[in-house]
Amino acid sequence: MSEDNRVNETENEIEVHEVQSTPVSEEKKKRFKHTIELTWGKLAAIFAVCLVLSVSCGIGSAYLFTNANDSSVIYQNSAQAVSTSAENSDTIKAVVEECANSVVEIQTESVTNGSNPFQQYVSSGAGSGVILTKDGYIVTNNHVVDGASTITVRTRNGDEYQAKLIGTDEQSDLAVIKIDADNLTPAVLGDSTKLEVGDLAVVIGNPLGELGGTVTSGIISALDREMTIDGQTMTLLQTNAAVNPGNSGGGLFNSNGDLVGIINAKSSGEDVEGIGFAIPISSAKEIIDELIENGEVTSRPTLGVTLYNVEDSNAAAQLGVDSAGVYVIQVVSGGVADKAGIKSGDRIIAFDETTVNTAQDIKSQLSKHKIGDTVTITVDRDGKQTDLQATL
Repeated sequence: MSEDNRVNETENEIEVHEVQSTPVSEEKKKRFKHTIELTWGKLAAIFAVCLVLSVSCGIGSAYLFTNANDSSVIYQNSAQAVSTSAENSDTIKAVVEECANSVVEIQTESVTNGSNPFQQYVSSGAGSGVILTKDGYIVTNNHVVDGASTITVRTRNGDEYQAKLIGTDEQSDLAVIKIDADNLTPAVLGDSTKLEVGDLAVVIGNPLGELGGTVTSGIISALDREMTIDGQTMTLLQTNAAVNPGNSGGGLFNSNGDLVGIINAKSSGEDVEGIGFAIPISSAKEIIDELIENGEVTSRPTLGVTLYNVEDSNAAAQLGVDSAGVYVIQVVSGGVADKAGIKSGDRIIAFDETTVNTAQDIKSQLSKHKIGDTVTITVDRDGKQTDLQATL
């Protein structure tokens, strides 16, 4: 088994070992043209991947969420706006006019070493962020700033700042950066749980890293889309507003100008248009607060296990196990799994009555819970199914 297929285990993570018996042929791969891809903010300079200007200012009453100083994050309780096409046009204009100052452009540089000490390679990327507070906290995507050596932020009036990375979270694809500035215009964070399919959606951004301030509009196409992107399973909003490379980290806004999502992905492929995705702001709020407070997410529950993914019956035969699935190969002493009675060699087959076949399935189920929740984990042990109660 190659080292490339291993993810080191800590008590706070699930270790995954992929076991595959037969690689997929190139011809079969070519059949699958439609792929979900991140709008990466760090491509080679020739592609200049850039993220969206994300804008969100309130058009209406708002209230302060945290303290009363410049680090306050503004939240909005939004009423649905029902409008005709003409009214939609006026609404979009109002959103842009009110929110443009809450959008920043992000430029990154990453330096990697070559094969000898005298070689270095510099790659550049670009993206967008949404201003959270008057004194310069900004939210963007993790993949925009991941590995960046320098992060430069430019506000709408052309001022440039060197940003400090405050915290990142790969699982949610969120990051918070900070610039040394005053009297910025913070976005108003809306309530994405109140969205309905068909609601107006406005995306403001910097497609291709060269077209800052571009506005596209459409509707909320779907809610609660569960997508696996770069190995992370996320529950996302879907929109038909145009999203392109360069939109990552930008904002998805409702008709009141409230930020309801952070753009992070699109569907690409031949004949694929109008399928973009955003992280719902209501699920992002808690993560953003933790990143500002701690620099990382500390409230996410874990099992404290090391797992193997066995892909098929051939792989199972190679390993001498009964069937494909996700197997426990190590249990952290004193951890959640240990206290629940999970043992090395168990095959986990269900999590709260939801069938699981991979470690990612389990991770996805864990993400729906908080520390202190009690869940039922069903394991197959020596051919016998057992339900175990685990307190996260």
